[in-house]
Amino acid sequence: MKAQHVRQGMLLGITVLWLSILAIPVGAQVNIQVGIQLPPPLVFAAPPHVVVLPETYVYVVPDIEEDVFFFDGWWWRPWQGHWYRSQHYDRGWGYYSRVPSFYRQVPHDWRHEYRDHQWRGHVWNYERMPHEHVEKNWNTWKHDKYWEQRQTWGVHGLKPQRQGHGQQPQAPQSERHGQQPHTQKQQPQQPNTSQGGQRQGKRGQGQGHKGQGQGKAAQQQGGKTDK
Repeated sequence: MKAQHVRQGMLLGITVLWLSILAIPVGAQVNIQVGIQLPPPLVFAAPPHVVVLPETYVYVVPDIEEDVFFFDGWWWRPWQGHWYRSQHYDRGWGYYSRVPSFYRQVPHDWRHEYRDHQWRGHVWNYERMPHEHVEKNWNTWKHDKYWEQRQTWGVHGLKPQRQGHGQQPQAPQSERHGQQPHTQKQQPQQPNTSQGGQRQGKRGQGQGHKGQGQGKAAQQQGGKTDK
């Protein structure tokens, strides 16, 4: 009898859970583990093109109202006060617990600059690129400083600032594609004995020669005394 009540309780709990899931608005996703609602998928009429923001390696999708960024192998988007990232530009968004580091480089008026073909008062001839082209080459471009050398991001007369936008900060490991945070063990430093050892060796040899010279002098003095 007791076992029957337990089974009935379990069935009731499962039923309530499924009813709760079905009550979620259509198009929304929920991360049940942390209880955070995830953004709905993005709908594109065609695969998107992206543009790199000058003085950065942040790529933006300019043709939609929602802010969608590509940086260091991840697609990023803010939604309802939180940040999410994915390996796809339109789906599979996962919750990210803080504002990504690259967002400090993104000017709040970048859309205005994009529409006017201007960047900090200079003519900006930006290049629209297929998203798959950027996904394939972003790492090589960043390593080789591709956009600095390509007419400074297409901005005529632009002199990259030495600080801020001009310096590309190292993204935390948690934001890099395919990497997870880990700690590095510091290797104990080995004493550099290459020069010190040679000096000590030469000093010891000098002292040895000096001792031999003193021994010979003593022997000669002893021989004179015996005579």
